[in-house]
Amino acid sequence: MGRATDRRGVLRIDLEAVTAGRGSVRRPDTLAVEEPLEIRVGAAGPGRRRPLAVTMRTPGDDLDLAIGFLLTEGLIRSTDDVSTAQLCAGAETPNTYNVVDVVLAPGVPEPTTDPSRNFYTTSSCGVCGKASIDAVRTRSLFPVSADPLSVSAMLLTELPDRLRAAQRGFDRTGGLHAAGLFTPDGELVVLREDVGRHNAVDKVIGWAVRERRLPLAGHLLLVSGRASFELTQKAWMAGLPLLAAVSAPSTLAVELADEAGMTLVGFLRGRTMNVYAGPHRITVEQPA
Repeated sequence: MGRATDRRGVLRIDLEAVTAGRGSVRRPDTLAVEEPLEIRVGAAGPGRRRPLAVTMRTPGDDLDLAIGFLLTEGLIRSTDDVSTAQLCAGAETPNTYNVVDVVLAPGVPEPTTDPSRNFYTTSSCGVCGKASIDAVRTRSLFPVSADPLSVSAMLLTELPDRLRAAQRGFDRTGGLHAAGLFTPDGELVVLREDVGRHNAVDKVIGWAVRERRLPLAGHLLLVSGRASFELTQKAWMAGLPLLAAVSAPSTLAVELADEAGMTLVGFLRGRTMNVYAGPHRITVEQPA
C-alpha cells in the first residue's frame, strides 16, 4: 500500500523573519500523496478484466474507492454485484499496488468502453472527458424525495467542526478534502479523506456498499469543499436525502438536487448557511 502522506524538503520563506535579519530556512514538510489508481472490471477468468478508469487519488481505502465509483456510475447496484475486489501488483518498481481488480458476480453485465465516456479523472474533476450531461446524469435506484429526514439548522452548523476535528490527514498536510456521513443527531458514522473531493465521497459510499448499508436513507453527507454536479449525483445514487457543503454549489448541482428531491445546503460556515433545494428538511428553532 502506498502512503497517504510523504515528507519533502522545502525552502521556508518568512518575510517577517527576513525583515528581522533572519534568513530563509530549509525544513521538511508533509505533503498529501497523489497517485494514479487504475480500476479494472470484468467477469471471472484470466484476462477478462479490462481497465475502466484511472483516477488520481490519495492511497488508502482503495477498495472502497473502486466500489463506490462503480456504484455511483451505475455499473453495480449493491455489494452482491461484486464477486471479489482486490489490490493488485502494478508495473511500478517498487510495487505501489495502484491497481484494483474487480470481478463482477455472475450475470452482472460487464461495462462497455466508449471513447465518448472517458473515465480518466483528475483529483479536481470527477467527470472530465464525458461527452455530455446526459452521459453523467445516471439515475439512482433509490428515490429520496419522500425521505422524511429532518435536521436542525443549529445542529448543521456544528457539523463542519466535527468533520474538521476528525481530519487527521488534513492536520498533517493541509491538502486533503473530506467527506463525512452523519446521522440526523450529528453522529459521525464514517469519514474519508482524499486529494479529490469526488474520491472522498466515493470512499464513503464504497464503505457503505461493502457494509450493506445502502440506501443511506435518513443520513446526510457533509463535504469540505464545494457541492458540484458530480458530488450531488453521487449522493443521490447512494440514496442520501441531504448534501451539505462548506462552500458553494454549482447551478447544475442545484438543478439535480431539485430534480431528485434532495436537500442541498451550501456555505455552511459559522452560524449561517444557504439552502438551495429541499428547505423542508431544515428546521429552524425560534429563540425562547
